[in-house]
Amino acid sequence: MNMTFFRKLPIPMDVKEMYPLSEQAVACRLHQLERMKQILDGRSSQLLVLVGPCSADSEVAVLSYMEKLRKLADEVKDKLLIVPRVYTNKPRTTGDGYKGMLHQPDPLSPPDILQGLYAIRRLHMRCLEEYGFAPADEMLYPEDHRYLSDVLSYVAVGARSVENQQHRLVASGLDIPVGMKNPTSGNLHTMLHSITAAQHSHRFLYRGWEVESHGNPYAHGILRGGMNTEGVRHPNYDTDSLLSAHALYAQTDACHPALLIDTNHDNSGKNFALQGDIVLSVMKSRAQYADIRGLVKGFMIESYLYDGACSAEAGHPLGTSITDPCLGWEKTRELLLKLADNG
Repeated sequence: MNMTFFRKLPIPMDVKEMYPLSEQAVACRLHQLERMKQILDGRSSQLLVLVGPCSADSEVAVLSYMEKLRKLADEVKDKLLIVPRVYTNKPRTTGDGYKGMLHQPDPLSPPDILQGLYAIRRLHMRCLEEYGFAPADEMLYPEDHRYLSDVLSYVAVGARSVENQQHRLVASGLDIPVGMKNPTSGNLHTMLHSITAAQHSHRFLYRGWEVESHGNPYAHGILRGGMNTEGVRHPNYDTDSLLSAHALYAQTDACHPALLIDTNHDNSGKNFALQGDIVLSVMKSRAQYADIRGLVKGFMIESYLYDGACSAEAGHPLGTSITDPCLGWEKTRELLLKLADNG
């Protein structure tokens, strides 16, 4: 094989024993998880908002963000269920660049996956133990989910992974909501096929075991826009796109049809400042069409302490994204308060 084996990593059980959760944290996660399921299956009219940095690159900055988010979440709790996105694994279009805290717990240092495993568990645990948030993360590597399975309340399967068989099968065995993004092409049929696969039972190979999943009724879609073969971005949050998504969903046998709207990526053309306009546009469509109101359950918003993005270099302002540009905190707060008023 054309690779070097550096060291054998600890199994998930060992890492969980090193960093155990308190009984209070376990109960807090289960409570949040139940509220999320109630939104996705229609028992609650609240909106689900997954909000946070494109990549969680600094424990100090992320926890500073959590402190602000906790106060806001309590202000809007009657209308919005806010769940922080704490993305510790990052897909890269070309394979190059910062791959997240799992690979580089310090963005300025070489990769160290052992320390990365410890760092991402500590960070997610602190969000739960200290701020009462069971976070969301991207399931970039299905075999790694077990390291965080008792801490997370939500995982997303990204646009580059949504057609992958292993992602779909592992999603079918999780007991938390899984958001399936439409692929980078924007093809909704692919997204819906992934949702169907995740909701069904399967027998497959996982972490050296032959396992059987029982299906995940809370697998759902995330619309993030797409890009055609000429490289032109096309959003899919507009009214016509949402009505089309509703019609396509109705042709499936999916449990609890639900969509979240990703307000960045190809929906915004990666113009982070447009995210607020996208939220308000979707809310207008929800108000006008019962089908859209019943299908669209919330939003995914990229937000950090400061507007924009910068390169990962010594002295860069902590709380500024080093991957995709994000909406700064003050604009995020204003947007979420407005959303709660409109919700």
